[in-house]
Amino acid sequence: MARKNSKSSLDLTRLNRIPPHNIEAEESILGAMMISQDAIAIGGEILDDDDFYRDNHKKIYSAIKNVYVRGEAADPITITEELKRMNILEDVGGKAYIHTLISNVPLAANAKHYATIIAQNATLRRLIEAATKIAAMGYEVPESIEKTVDTAEQIIFDVSKRKIKGDFTILKDLLKEGFEQIEKLHGMGTQITGLSTGFKDLDRLTSGLQPSDLIIVAGRPSMGKTSLVLGIAQYVGLQLKKPVAIFSLEMACHQLSRRIMCSEAEIDATRLKTGRLKEDDWPR
Repeated sequence: MARKNSKSSLDLTRLNRIPPHNIEAEESILGAMMISQDAIAIGGEILDDDDFYRDNHKKIYSAIKNVYVRGEAADPITITEELKRMNILEDVGGKAYIHTLISNVPLAANAKHYATIIAQNATLRRLIEAATKIAAMGYEVPESIEKTVDTAEQIIFDVSKRKIKGDFTILKDLLKEGFEQIEKLHGMGTQITGLSTGFKDLDRLTSGLQPSDLIIVAGRPSMGKTSLVLGIAQYVGLQLKKPVAIFSLEMACHQLSRRIMCSEAEIDATRLKTGRLKEDDWPR
């Protein structure tokens, strides 16, 4: 007897729906950019050309950026001339459409809101495209399941990393935060302002592990790099009760755990490895 399809099964007919988009938001941000230079700066921080759903909007956005980068005022006249220079004025709807964009702007000050709507819809479209690719890969007979999973993960990662953008930070705000942090540290009256490593001399030199720092431990082979890092991880996890994650491309997880056991129990590694433990080793 045929088995009924699960409700969670992929319904491929739903993939024929119109992709997420918001034409009004696209028209509004383009119009706002031809009214306010601030809107161009805001839009440029959030949007890429292909975030726009309509091709003519992509081209108009590109023309606005070209004019802005040259240091010229972006208004209907200069944008129309730029589109003429690019030989795409009629492709985007002509001079009349450019002026229509200006007249349809609800409020230029809402540029960031319009840009956010466009960016969110663009991300949804890319997710749909990524899901379609992954679904197609699943229906094919792959040579390697592991390779297929890796490819699927990369497809999703490519979608997420497109939207990683940094905003401008005002120096005045940074200085204010910096002074507040200095006052806080002054009140603490301690040399260790970060996370202690458990090694007093190292803490004295570094003031502890600081938030957001990338710390690289380098040295020749067999110089104790792994032992040092495991010692720090052991101290932070067991003594300071902080969460710790360890990733190793050299040693298996059971080797790492055995090292931690030897260090914490103060047992000779050879005895633990061979199982030749003494009676007083077991309680440790």
